[in-house]
Amino acid sequence: MPELETCTGYQYLRDTFYNRETIKQFKRPAIAEVNTFKKYPDSKRIELPRNWNLKEARITPLLQSRRSLRKYSTEPVTFEELAFMLWASQGITAKSGSYTFRTAPSGGALYPIETYLSIKNVTDLEPGLYHFDVENFALNILSETECAEAVATACLNQKFMAQSAVTFLWTAVFRRCMSKYGNRGVRYLLLDAGHVCQNLLLAAEATENGGCPVAAFYDDEVNELLGVNPAEESILYAAAIGKRIPVKGQCSL
Repeated sequence: MPELETCTGYQYLRDTFYNRETIKQFKRPAIAEVNTFKKYPDSKRIELPRNWNLKEARITPLLQSRRSLRKYSTEPVTFEELAFMLWASQGITAKSGSYTFRTAPSGGALYPIETYLSIKNVTDLEPGLYHFDVENFALNILSETECAEAVATACLNQKFMAQSAVTFLWTAVFRRCMSKYGNRGVRYLLLDAGHVCQNLLLAAEATENGGCPVAAFYDDEVNELLGVNPAEESILYAAAIGKRIPVKGQCSL
């Protein structure tokens, strides 16, 4: 199939393959490093709760019940639940010297993934656009204008996203990973995003929410909504999260 061989994605994969000989030839590229944590010093900061009182979660039923959820009830996600989902997806769990470790793994402990939130229906939070400050376990307010419809439109007009309580939007800060790993680092960006998203989906299940991962979007439109420079940082993945619609006749405890 010669058309496959001319595909950009295929060429990229082939060009970044390692074997026992090419690995010896790897040289770290001359790409300047960048800070591990992104800052919004001029924005108002909201501290997130750390003492959530949620039911103990066992991993087996969470994995068993996880399905992509595209229909949501009008019941809000609670602030406590959101805090737990943020911690589960990217919270800091330990420190060693200059390194921090999180709930999701990352190549070289570099953590190039940034989390943005399009909030629509979360208790104690105004609708708007937020950034997750991992280092301080807090939220930065980027805009107090609801952008759920704009996010859905930028995500190939997937209307269900406009009905979710919150949409997680993950970007990659390229230099944070590629300054060490070069072209190969692009793979690690993708892997990191997958780790983070799966943690989020399991945390959503644990809190009686549900979610749907989304990788279809107009990159430039989402980047513009987030206010990021696509030459340095770009959207990579997303997930809509919301409360499940109760099944008729089912009692909620």
